[in-house]
Amino acid sequence: MAPRVPPSAGSPVPGGRLSRLARLGGMAAGVAGGMLAEGAGRLARGERPRLEDLLMTPTNVLRVTGQLANLRGAAMKMGQLISMEAGDILPPELAAIMARLRADAEPMPRAQVQSVLDRAWGPGWLERFERFSFHPIAAASIGQVHRARTHDGRDLAIKIQYPGVRRAIDSDVDNVATLLRLSGLVPRHLDVGPLLREAKRQLHEEADYEREADCLERFAALLAEDPDFRVPAVHRDLTGRDVLAMDYCDSVPIETLERMPQDERDRVAARLVDLALRELFVFRLMQTDPNLANYRYEPQTGRIVLLDFGATRAFSAGFVEPCRALAVAGLADDRAGVAAALTRMGLVDERLPQRHRDRILAMFDLAKAPLLGSDLFDFGDAAILRRLREAGLEFADEREFWRLPPTDALFLQRKVGGTYLLAARLKARVDVKALAARYVPPRVDAGDEAPLA
Repeated sequence: MAPRVPPSAGSPVPGGRLSRLARLGGMAAGVAGGMLAEGAGRLARGERPRLEDLLMTPTNVLRVTGQLANLRGAAMKMGQLISMEAGDILPPELAAIMARLRADAEPMPRAQVQSVLDRAWGPGWLERFERFSFHPIAAASIGQVHRARTHDGRDLAIKIQYPGVRRAIDSDVDNVATLLRLSGLVPRHLDVGPLLREAKRQLHEEADYEREADCLERFAALLAEDPDFRVPAVHRDLTGRDVLAMDYCDSVPIETLERMPQDERDRVAARLVDLALRELFVFRLMQTDPNLANYRYEPQTGRIVLLDFGATRAFSAGFVEPCRALAVAGLADDRAGVAAALTRMGLVDERLPQRHRDRILAMFDLAKAPLLGSDLFDFGDAAILRRLREAGLEFADEREFWRLPPTDALFLQRKVGGTYLLAARLKARVDVKALAARYVPPRVDAGDEAPLA
């Protein structure tokens, strides 16, 4: 979910393949025109610009992100992922423009909301509610959320999928991938086919609200005895593939904790770090979209509200156990064990030159040194993140050796990185070493929870 949206009449979501293709075609034409104008200007100044330099101008990126935000769905979702995952690689001015895709999507107008719910619930559905707000309380890439109250007193948050999103996933992903290729952000030698197939599969799962309802109920059961978390209950009588009805949780954005005392910020961050560890090592089931908007806070109870389980991913024991071995080796400061675990995870292999393998190990050493050096890890220490970013940028400069890690590792990295950034936002101090030690060496209950099929 995304933050609350300001009042707006909204704009219709292009639902048909032809209309979406036309929007992307218009965007491509506009980008091409911008490239010609920019190239002419640079040539007049005696410069010899590269193709990717012409494409990735602020004006063109603004044009691309604006169209992706208007299309919503997989196109916007891909843009969000690019801005989140590549934000530290893009030039600052372009990263700032791409970041607009993390903000609210333009909501659907009332007539389109009415049409979607007519199909989902049948004509006359409004009579089932004491009140229903047509203005959404949140709008994101795949759907928007409305608050409603039924005649039997249920206070609900109802997520409604944008029309045409599911049908457009495959073509949207392919079109965005083409833009990435043209931009030069992706080296030509890199085979992104497996990643694109996985992106399509993941997005089809996210667009299935019945599956998300299953994941919500699964996490609610897993965390039922944990007093620090709340997962909204699902209301099956109003839930279908395109509509998800759940409890409305009276809460505030998690980032409002920035104004809370240090002890409370530390507690919340520690619980989120511990949750990520449990998801990996105990549940083997992880919500892999650690967007700030997917975490909220109940001031009255101190509970953390968990939202948006569309990106839930099950991990096999064959992936989790090398992760556990990596944690064991890292905590023991065993460099050879770390190298062996990274190899088992598919992050390092003999195809990489030795100097690149050494650099990966050096980056891991850089990350774990402050964890092992003190009982409390200071997420607010910007110097740590800056050193990691600089090391990553140096590695990224050698594009000829780029290779895609296994998909499970990419989703895990997304979760770890997002959790880190959230804790950094709260300037929390957490004994991460003690938390990790709870889950290594292997626990008896680590395989008790069967992954979601």
